Amino acid sequence: MAVAENLNAAELAAWIRLEQTPGVGQETARKLLAAFGLPEQIFAAGFAALRSVVPDRIAAALDQPASAQIQAQIAKTLAWCEQEGNRALTLADACYPKSLLNTPDPPVILYVKGRVALLEASAMAVVGSRNATAQGVDNAEKFSAALSQAGWTIVSGLAAGIDAAAHQGGLRGPGSTIAVIGTGADIVYPARNRALAHLIADGGCIVSEYPLGMPAIAANFPRRNRIISGLAKGVLVVEAAAQSGSLITARMAAEQGREVFAIPGSIHSPLAKGCHLLIKQGAKLVESAQDILDELPLGAVQPARVSRPHTMPDEVQDPLLALMGYDPVHIDALALRSGHDVAVLNAQLLHLELDGVIEQLPGANYRRIA
Repeated sequence: MAVAENLNAAELAAWIRLEQTPGVGQETARKLLAAFGLPEQIFAAGFAALRSVVPDRIAAALDQPASAQIQAQIAKTLAWCEQEGNRALTLADACYPKSLLNTPDPPVILYVKGRVALLEASAMAVVGSRNATAQGVDNAEKFSAALSQAGWTIVSGLAAGIDAAAHQGGLRGPGSTIAVIGTGADIVYPARNRALAHLIADGGCIVSEYPLGMPAIAANFPRRNRIISGLAKGVLVVEAAAQSGSLITARMAAEQGREVFAIPGSIHSPLAKGCHLLIKQGAKLVESAQDILDELPLGAVQPARVSRPHTMPDEVQDPLLALMGYDPVHIDALALRSGHDVAVLNAQLLHLELDGVIEQLPGANYRRIA
């Protein structure tokens, strides 16, 4: 069985039973493990001993035989672990990532699909908005690709927007990528990322603390953020609104002693507010992947030099780009700056949009994305 090098089916079954026992969450499970040792010893302890550690209702549940529902979950998980590339890592497993083990709230079981060895690699979390701008998506992918080329493994959450772009960038380098998901490891959410999830499972790693079959529940996603930051040495926030979940990841990273980096944006962009707030609070402002590589060298790994974003030749060739600047600008303002009719401007802007160097925003506003 591909369960774990030092764990047989019966031992893993006991871990799953502990995790699935009603009333036993991560904190209670760790308390029981600290008091009695391995799960098999917990179940052999008896009601009287158990009630000295946990409330009577939980002690009673632990003292009873596993229900049919729990037995079905155990069988499902053991069968899943038989499939190539699938592993269930417990707190007692030698392959459990040490960086996560040293955080305040490590999951009792990690369900892993793909390259388990990546969990011990030097990793950088890259997170941001689900409703990212074209520029944000481009930044996430290029920063992640550069970091992966330099040897960093990119960790993110497989969400739409910045997360998906970060994973795609990570897959472009030898560092590859880890996706920490908020569902069971046998479920892909959102469904639009199914093809990307298959690529990550083949060349990277998918990780979940949730049992197989766990659907997408809103409360699970902020909680999994502590794993994203816990696996990494630092967190890069690409785009984030003032109330973004990415700020939760950044806060957890700071609490775990990780470095926090943020990419600045336009003062007019709602998706730059979170990054600017982090910078005000002490996050390091970065303009290129090289800024991160300079701050966190990989030791024996010699980072490839990453060039800073360069000015596109189009700026010299098309004066309209210079007139736009880097903040969102309304078409009427462009008409005043350029002296052109709005009809003429529309044609020029459409050309630039098709070339992928600007994007149209709501309300007839435009912004450069390069």
